[in-house]
Amino acid sequence: MKVLEEFIDVAVVGAGHAGCEAALACARMGLSTVVFTVSVESIALMPCNPNIGGSSKGHLVREVDALGGEMGVNIDKTFIQSKMLNESRGPAVHSLRAQADKAEYSRKMRQVLENTDNLQIRQAEVTEILVEEGRITGVKTYSGAVYHCRACVLCTGTYLRARCIYGDVSNATGPNGLQAANYLTDSLKSHGIEMQRFKTGTPARIDRRSIDFSKMEEQFGDERVVPFSFTTDPESVQIDQVSCWLTYTNEETHTIIRENLDRSPLYSGMIEGTGPRYCPSIEDKIVKFSDKKRHQVFIEPEGLYTNEMYIGGMSSSLPEDVQHRMYRTVAGLENARIVRNAYAIEYDCINPRQLKSSLEFKNIRGLFSGGQFNGSSGYEEAAAQGLVAGINAALYVLEKEPLVLDRSECYIGVLIDDLVTKENREPYRMMTSRAEYRLLLRQDNADIRLTEKGYQVGLISEERYRALLEKERQIEAEIRRVEHEPVGANKTVQDFLEKNGSTPLKTGTTLGELIRRPELNYELLKEIDRDRPSLPEAVREQVNINIKYEGYIKRQLKQVEQFKKLEKKKIPEHIDYDQVGSLRIEAVQKLKLYRPESIGQASRIAGVSPADISVLLVYLEQMKGRKHE
Repeated sequence: MKVLEEFIDVAVVGAGHAGCEAALACARMGLSTVVFTVSVESIALMPCNPNIGGSSKGHLVREVDALGGEMGVNIDKTFIQSKMLNESRGPAVHSLRAQADKAEYSRKMRQVLENTDNLQIRQAEVTEILVEEGRITGVKTYSGAVYHCRACVLCTGTYLRARCIYGDVSNATGPNGLQAANYLTDSLKSHGIEMQRFKTGTPARIDRRSIDFSKMEEQFGDERVVPFSFTTDPESVQIDQVSCWLTYTNEETHTIIRENLDRSPLYSGMIEGTGPRYCPSIEDKIVKFSDKKRHQVFIEPEGLYTNEMYIGGMSSSLPEDVQHRMYRTVAGLENARIVRNAYAIEYDCINPRQLKSSLEFKNIRGLFSGGQFNGSSGYEEAAAQGLVAGINAALYVLEKEPLVLDRSECYIGVLIDDLVTKENREPYRMMTSRAEYRLLLRQDNADIRLTEKGYQVGLISEERYRALLEKERQIEAEIRRVEHEPVGANKTVQDFLEKNGSTPLKTGTTLGELIRRPELNYELLKEIDRDRPSLPEAVREQVNINIKYEGYIKRQLKQVEQFKKLEKKKIPEHIDYDQVGSLRIEAVQKLKLYRPESIGQASRIAGVSPADISVLLVYLEQMKGRKHE
């Protein structure tokens, strides 16, 4: 029987947030790319929360943008409310979060994919990967069509053998009732890929017309919106924003949930997969935080042209009748009409320790992986991995060195390093606390940290790169000027200091020293800084942060120096750990299991002690010595 055969450079399996970034990266780097999806309508689908960004996740979106990805650009076109979180705290934890029009976000992303050179969209279920001599050679679809490829990126999200569950109801579908992908798991297992079963969930969607907003607290967007993308004109995002709403569960809500825990598939054993600890269902919250009298519930619009409202904070897999009773105990939801039931979803994913830091499988050359398929959760984590996997798939085809981002460079580096070196027993979620060097890895300087890397791989234009160099020049010049600009203890200055609650000067100082005072900043000092040049807002922000936090930044840079030394000490790929004398048995087991690429990576593996690292360092030096003999 004849079947369709095509020859392409890269196959991307899945068109969620990871798949879109992977496919766009490969195509923009000049490679013929096909992205496969079980439904064209599911491209860049947001099956859960209707927002992009948030604490630490906003950092990821900014970094994706700095490298040349699409998520930040797309949310800037389709947001309906935007807020900068944690503004009362230091700049390291400031994070942008935007409510999205879900349908418009998906439509705009699909439009970008459809109009990108070298990129084709195929609505087809990939059922097999084709491997010869440890190298990917193609993929096969359910219809039998074969796409011969030089690299493949797996971005299957939550679709592999997916099962949606609430109460006793179990449907073998992907999110939003879309078709599941039921065959690829067996093919992956046949090639020695270790699979695991994870779970996530989503709350109900409720008809806006049945909600009494007068009983809730209105939540507004920022007066001045900051865009996600460094390429977006800030004036273009100053739009009329919609409101979100805040309400709370209560004792009646909690009683209904407790009385029906035996009917929850989470507690009855019907759900086998492990769920995310940091995004628990409402029944999990009631059990684990039994002392809490109430929990926050955020009512968020799903878009401008729908009445569906997302009930954030009340994810559940309880039976339908319990959901109706439970939601109606919440203030403002007494007459709530459910449009879509809450549900849990189970799916297959991989144990990410099988991946290199480039997101290529250790045992199959040319096969890469990104997104929730790697055991992570969240749209932003998915997009970040998809972009890196796509870049490295393209570099692999082009026979170039992979792009490996480390923990000291970006949150993406932290995310990937955590996935490939730590035991992840639940879906991984990015948090600011996971980044050791977070004062250096702020969302405001993501372009300075990463745009050059995006330029080097071919995703950043010459024009954008030159603009970055000019921005850096302006920052350096202004810091130099401010640090040397004298300020005398005259009446104008003393009056200014008194007005802003700052200690008067006894002798002259510099503008830089005044910026370091907690109650002052670069913007405030404009009043007494007569020689100040006209500079873009982004430059002024960097000048203020770099001067105000100079001591802390220098300290972290020294820590990064030490970190880099260990990262540079590479471990030979085929090292025999059984031959390394004095290593503890547990360390040998873990090192053989994870096959770390560097001493730094080895030091972060649970079960490998500092003493084991010392032994390994000595052994590597001995190996080096024997080579030179």
